[in-house]
Amino acid sequence: MQSQSKQHQSLQYAFMMWSLTLSIVLITIVPNTFAQETEEADPPEITAGERLFLETRFAQFFKTFLNDGGDTNDPLPTGDPTLDKIVNARLSSEQLANGPFAGKSMNCRNCHFVDELGVEEPLEGYSMRTYSDFARRSPIPAREDGKTTAPRNAPALVNASLTRKNFLLHFDGEFPTVVDLVKGTLTGRNYGWLPGEKAEAIGHVARIIREDKGTGDLAQEFGGLSYAVLLKGTDPAIPKEFILPGEFRADVVNATDEEIFQAVATLIAAYTEDLRFSQDEDGNFNLSPYDVFLKTNGLPRQPKKWESDRRYSTRLLRKILRLEKKGQLQFITANPHTPDGGFEFHDQSFVFGEQELQGLKIFFTQKHRRFQPSDQAQGKIGNCIACHAAPNFTDFQFHNTGIAQAEYDGIHGTGAFAQLNIPNLWRRYRQHNEYLPATELHPQAKEPFRSIPTTENTQHTDLGVWNIFMNPDFPKSQKRIWVMLCKESLRASFRVRNVIRFCRPSRLLPTAIARFKTPGLRDLGHSAPYSHTGQVDTLEGVIRGYITNSEMRRQGTLRNGDQRLKNIVLTEQDITPLVLFLKSLNEDYS
Repeated sequence: MQSQSKQHQSLQYAFMMWSLTLSIVLITIVPNTFAQETEEADPPEITAGERLFLETRFAQFFKTFLNDGGDTNDPLPTGDPTLDKIVNARLSSEQLANGPFAGKSMNCRNCHFVDELGVEEPLEGYSMRTYSDFARRSPIPAREDGKTTAPRNAPALVNASLTRKNFLLHFDGEFPTVVDLVKGTLTGRNYGWLPGEKAEAIGHVARIIREDKGTGDLAQEFGGLSYAVLLKGTDPAIPKEFILPGEFRADVVNATDEEIFQAVATLIAAYTEDLRFSQDEDGNFNLSPYDVFLKTNGLPRQPKKWESDRRYSTRLLRKILRLEKKGQLQFITANPHTPDGGFEFHDQSFVFGEQELQGLKIFFTQKHRRFQPSDQAQGKIGNCIACHAAPNFTDFQFHNTGIAQAEYDGIHGTGAFAQLNIPNLWRRYRQHNEYLPATELHPQAKEPFRSIPTTENTQHTDLGVWNIFMNPDFPKSQKRIWVMLCKESLRASFRVRNVIRFCRPSRLLPTAIARFKTPGLRDLGHSAPYSHTGQVDTLEGVIRGYITNSEMRRQGTLRNGDQRLKNIVLTEQDITPLVLFLKSLNEDYS
């Protein structure tokens, strides 16, 4: 009892500190603005980062090979079977293509494909990717925990690290920087490492870097340099295109394991941060039919300075409607960037015509009055820009759109998610291992609420941000998540007394249930299946899900459903134009 009392007092103290710092944190609660930024990356760091992104020896499977007497520079006698085939949600096991990394062990690219599967002659059922895979949930190496897939769908990496305020990554905001994300991946379950094996993973990565001789096939594609020579960056024999800037170098011979690991993570982060959809010299996206449509009609392609994306989107719609009324809109019928006027990597026409325009209007239209029964029949109110405003088509925030509930109820029956027993902050704090994700600090945690729902266990589901918020194992993300949740709670009335009342962690935690980060919508043609569960194969299915979940939100049957859903009013007739508009955001990423 005395121990519990001390724990209670320590948590009270933590909450008191939250209250004392409210006045400081409040200065961060300001309307989000986004100014398009472009940076020219230094080619050597990007090239080195790509090589490390492709490196297949950092995984725990290769560590086992070394433990059995293997050499760092020898190929595996037998590769990790996880990589033998490319899992595809739309194909049967007999139709699966051979994996591009079969015979090796896990790397980043195996969950984030690009053109490994053939561009000129794509494999049947496969296509170009914007750094995502084809599985509903990505396969992971087998270990003692019995898990065979990641808990979530692999997100596309292109545009994933665009600059924004309150930068957070992953569906639940676990990582506050790209470097943190890379470190978590290299030492995490996707690479075969169990919670509690972080130090072993870091030591293994450092060993690969130290012992690499540059003789492998991957090294030969990148100049044939050993990692030690590449990272030190001073050998006069290094070709100019591989000489790293000073801030990316590391003296592998004298560096600690942690220092080598940091250098590796920094380079991979530089590579992934460089994955952006094409922009012109003014920072405007420029290769999709939608972007060509805007340029052709002299329409603004990004917000003004200090203008929010949402206000820009509203202004853009007004300008489009004005041109349409005057009969001055010009439609797009050909790709100005290819000889034949079509897409190179998409199986669709390069057009932005009347139907795409109708879809745009539905997508950008918001409801400005109280919901009426007649609205249901009329539809055409997408309210999509509330979370997917142009030009990035994401607000980078976290929302509950009902996806977790749909999957859970689909297994356990309608209304089951609403009845799920989710602990409050105090109970979760006292029984950390019972409810929260397994981490290096809590390797035995059961993580029921960061799991895939199954018929066998009614406690298994994914609550998204709920797993991270006020979880002491993720200290770097806390302030940013708190600011986001607090702003959401104060949408109606922003006053200091309301902050104190509504933004207490215990009050905010229930609002974090089943929230997931808003994905970007560019080039969706190369990132199916959709949602964090990977359960939706088509864009038509995505929109039907919004029709269903918006109605549930109006009826009050969607647990912790986002308020914005109530203002979505769509009909079956709206699906086709919306899908065509979304397809107009596709481009030939390469």
